[in-house]
Amino acid sequence: MKNLAFIFSLLFALTACKQDDYYIDGGKAIAEFDGDMLQYLESKPVPFDTIAQIVKLAGLESTFRNENLTFFAPNDTWIRDLIGTRVSPLGDTTYINLNANLKFRNLEPIRKLSDIDSVIWRKYLQRHMFRDAYKLKDYPQIDFVQKNMFPGQLFHSYDKSLFNIGVEYGDANGVKYLGYRQLTISYVPDASRPDDDWRTVRTSSTDIQPKNGIVHTLRNEEFFGFDFVEFLEEVSLTRNNTSSTK
Repeated sequence: MKNLAFIFSLLFALTACKQDDYYIDGGKAIAEFDGDMLQYLESKPVPFDTIAQIVKLAGLESTFRNENLTFFAPNDTWIRDLIGTRVSPLGDTTYINLNANLKFRNLEPIRKLSDIDSVIWRKYLQRHMFRDAYKLKDYPQIDFVQKNMFPGQLFHSYDKSLFNIGVEYGDANGVKYLGYRQLTISYVPDASRPDDDWRTVRTSSTDIQPKNGIVHTLRNEEFFGFDFVEFLEEVSLTRNNTSSTK
C-alpha cells in the first residue's frame, strides 16, 4: 500500500508540473525571473537589448518596473527589420522598410533609435502591452478555421488598440485538439469589423514570469506595432526634408 501511495503521489506531482509547462516551439525554458520586467529585458541583451532601449525612450520605465502587465515581446530583429533590413520574397533588401521609404520621400533616414519621436515609440510599444498578468492557460482556444466555435477573446492593449488573443490546439496522432498549445495574438485594424484583416503573430515562448507580470515572446512574423504603413506615416511627419540641403 505504501508503494501504491508513493506511485499516486508521483503521478500527481508530474501532472501538476505538466499543467505549468510552456513552450518554445515545443520546448521548455526557465519560467521565473527574480526581477522586474525591465530587468528581465536588460538581462537578455540578445535578443532584447534594443527593446529595453525603446522602453526607456518611450518613457515607460516605471510601467515596466512597477505595473502588473502582460507583454507580448518583439525581439531586436523586429526593430532591425522595421528600420532597414527586411528582405522581400523576391530578395529585395529595400522592400517595405522605414529608411528605404524615407529615402524615396527625400526625408532624413533613421540613424539611431532616438531619431524617432518618443511619442511614436510609446504608442506602438503599448500595442504589445496588456493590463494584468495572463499566462497561456488563461486564454481561450482559437481555431482560425472555425472561429465561430473557438473564437479566442478580444482585448484592448495599453494604447486601446483591439487584439484577439487565443490558444491554438494542435492535433496529436490524428486526434483533433489533443496536441501542442500555441499562443497567438492578432491585431484587429478596424474595430468596426472585428473579424476581418487580422495580423496574426505566434509566440516562440510563453509564461516567462518576472515579478510584475508575464512575458510572451513573439516570432518574427510582423512589424513592430503591427502596422508598418501607419508607423511610416507618423515618422515621416517628424523628419526634415532633405531636398533643401542638396
